[in-house]
Amino acid sequence: MNNLFKHLITPKHTLLVIACLMFLFAGTPEALAHGVTEGDKGYIPESSGTMIVPFIYLGAKHMVTGYDHLLFLFGVIFFLYRLKDVSIYVTLFALGHSVTLLSGVLLDISVNAYIIDAIIGFSIVYKALDNMGAYQSWFGIQPNTKIATLIFGLFHGFGLATKILDYKMSSEGLIPNLIAFNVGVELGQIMGLAIILIIMGYWRRSAKFMDHAYNANVLLMAGGFIFVGYQLTGFFTS
Repeated sequence: MNNLFKHLITPKHTLLVIACLMFLFAGTPEALAHGVTEGDKGYIPESSGTMIVPFIYLGAKHMVTGYDHLLFLFGVIFFLYRLKDVSIYVTLFALGHSVTLLSGVLLDISVNAYIIDAIIGFSIVYKALDNMGAYQSWFGIQPNTKIATLIFGLFHGFGLATKILDYKMSSEGLIPNLIAFNVGVELGQIMGLAIILIIMGYWRRSAKFMDHAYNANVLLMAGGFIFVGYQLTGFFTS
């Protein structure tokens, strides 16, 4: 893994990152936005009472379509080959995600959505650099990846809690609906993770997997920077 970083600043890959940034920033803001769909925006505040199945669906839908969460998970499991290790890291991420999602809404902890989403984007950058061995090359140390996964899981959960607070869920049935939503998020995470693992399983059988691993993490890092840039732009212009 450490040898991935030695090619980090070659002209070829610098141009690749710039091209990706230009292509993705050329899209509409809606294409990059992270939030709830227009239909769900109307559904959430209008719902009252305990509605377990609908909120499980909404939670699963958010995670399956939440490319920021999935990109982070993709980075987390990139070099994890044993199912036991995958389970540990995903559980840590889910724990952090669940704690701040539930506590953020119940305690009405409101954080600027742009800042939280920028941090979520940074988590993707952090993990891509970690996969390339950047921290060992720069600082001669390897951060604790389990602790980092848990901490970033907390921020991912705050991101979702901030969105839910914006849509003002009804206090009637709030707790069971929140729990149902969180269950849906975890179910969606499992579905997304299963797809990622299937793809990674086939890819890792290729003799050139390690050759492609660097480029994949450069693109992952570029995606994280794009997300950070978009959210900070929104923060300063809103």
